[in-house]
Amino acid sequence: MNITVCTTVVFSPTGTSRVVARAVASATGYTVRPVDVTYRQADVQAFGRDDLLVVAVPVYGGHVAPTALQRMQELQGDGTPAVAIVVYGNRAYEGALVQLSEFLAGRGFVTVAAGAFVGEHSYSSARYPIAAGRPDEADLAVAREWGVALRRKLDAAATPEAVDASRVCEPQSPLLSKQHFAEFIVSLQQGKVSPLPVAPTTAPDRCTHCGCCVERCPVGAITAGDELHTDASLCIKCCACVKGCPAGARSFATPFAPVLSQCFDERKPPVTIV
Repeated sequence: MNITVCTTVVFSPTGTSRVVARAVASATGYTVRPVDVTYRQADVQAFGRDDLLVVAVPVYGGHVAPTALQRMQELQGDGTPAVAIVVYGNRAYEGALVQLSEFLAGRGFVTVAAGAFVGEHSYSSARYPIAAGRPDEADLAVAREWGVALRRKLDAAATPEAVDASRVCEPQSPLLSKQHFAEFIVSLQQGKVSPLPVAPTTAPDRCTHCGCCVERCPVGAITAGDELHTDASLCIKCCACVKGCPAGARSFATPFAPVLSQCFDERKPPVTIV
């Protein structure tokens, strides 16, 4: 195949998906053209068979983040090779990778490689770390090796050869951990656990009104000059505002955090197919 340009398309409120996509794309040796849909809809873009698309998105509750799919609606391929990447918080990505592959296929792309990487969970904090610091250097080394293997495959092929994303073997958690998490979900449904917060909160005595949260929110749920409040009807709970607040004024006290931290602390490796 005569590919020269690799376009990365990412939805990445906290930066983890962006880092993985960049590592994979740079390792291919093609010219990399970044497209970031974190803060806006992708422009109408048509890709041909000599293009390569690398798409990286976060997993929310076992699914591709809905906002990411909305922002990529205008992408259109014509038998264009694509790489599907999902990034999840060390619990499970469930059907998200297949979902992303099918989304791309529905827009004329051929998934020639698919993979799932672990990124620091949106709810991770110093008190309740959940895959803290990931993707780390070991993860990115896998991403780069995968990018090299992808380049070899594309150089040897006359036409895009699709992979079956369902064949990627998802790392499994210990049975006891999954049981504890399932029990938590039942307790939550029965009202035995504190209600889930609808959006991050802000400590008035710590907020400096610097506007970082406004800039980092991918859905415009925080208004400049009114940084103490978050529009819960818009908030997607990505916690970009929490992680990006330089004063540490923002927090998201979800009961999921301690359970995820306790049940899913065993490191899960990246998994790929090409």
